[in-house]
Amino acid sequence: MQNKFKNKYRISSARLQTWDYANNGAYFITICTQNREHFFGNIKNGNMQLSEIGKLAQQFWYEIPNHFPMVELGNFVVMPNHVHGILIIDKTNDEPFVETRHCLVSTNIETNSIIGSSRFQNQGKNTISSIVGSYKSIVTKTSRQMNPNFGWQSRFHDHVIRNSKSFDNIQHYIEQNPLKWNEDTFYLNSPST
Repeated sequence: MQNKFKNKYRISSARLQTWDYANNGAYFITICTQNREHFFGNIKNGNMQLSEIGKLAQQFWYEIPNHFPMVELGNFVVMPNHVHGILIIDKTNDEPFVETRHCLVSTNIETNSIIGSSRFQNQGKNTISSIVGSYKSIVTKTSRQMNPNFGWQSRFHDHVIRNSKSFDNIQHYIEQNPLKWNEDTFYLNSPST
């Protein structure tokens, strides 16, 4: 049974509970559109044909390092109803970092013994959550000028890439994604198929 906070059900975090998402590392990110609607365009002959909103999603992803200088980009692709990309956080030792964390749960010792209860709602500045949140926000704000129904799913999927073999496999997966669209989970589960 799910825990309640202020008499409301809480959805457990999908984040790795033992990892600080401000750490240097490579992260595989997947973000889906709301209801997996095809806002970003279509695949034709294995090539992604970007809609105007798809072009915005691509443009703003490539601008992430302009706003978060400690981020490098790995491969990235816009698909009809989702985006896949690799974000690499590489902070130098002399870069100032200020955390502004606010605890989501009680500080009661017994409560904090629950797995995941020590996670924080606001992971602070320069974390994967803040980077993805900023990206989703600007894409939403700009896209709704073209289509007021545009939206993202409330969450995103992340995977901490732990070694170079995994990094290479994920880079290849992202690169090949449009060619394998008919086999893609997001294609098969899309409401429009």
